[in-house]
Amino acid sequence: MDLVQLKLCDIQGRLFELSLQAGYDSEDFMKRFMRSKVARDLDSEYNRMQWAGEEYLLEEFADECPQTQKGNARYDREVMYWTGYLYRYWHILTNEPSREIYAQAPSKTMNTNYLMFHTMAPELAIEDLKELHQQKKQSKKQKSRKPEQQI
Repeated sequence: MDLVQLKLCDIQGRLFELSLQAGYDSEDFMKRFMRSKVARDLDSEYNRMQWAGEEYLLEEFADECPQTQKGNARYDREVMYWTGYLYRYWHILTNEPSREIYAQAPSKTMNTNYLMFHTMAPELAIEDLKELHQQKKQSKKQKSRKPEQQI
């Protein structure tokens, strides 16, 4: 990861932190952001949005997603920064779209696992989050098969 890519991770981390100051509900913000055009623009090979700064990105997001909830369900500042940083790092590392990254590691997963994963190297945290996602998928498959076995 080069310095420019790490700077993009930092910008997205600060954007997620800034969402707290804007009063957004953390879970709703993360879900809507990771599925937004703003996130898609950040995912692209080159887009002017990548250099806009977190304040401008938050304004663009607010214009695109005015229905985003505001409220008291807010995560800690450190969780928000780490989540935003790691989501961008994940995209740069794997080239997976933000939407797919969020599907594998939604906000609740990130909040729940912050204490355990935030001290790991980002590559290891991403690997573990992907593994958690696979385990959940397997568990759901097994649960859906059990009624057939009980006949």
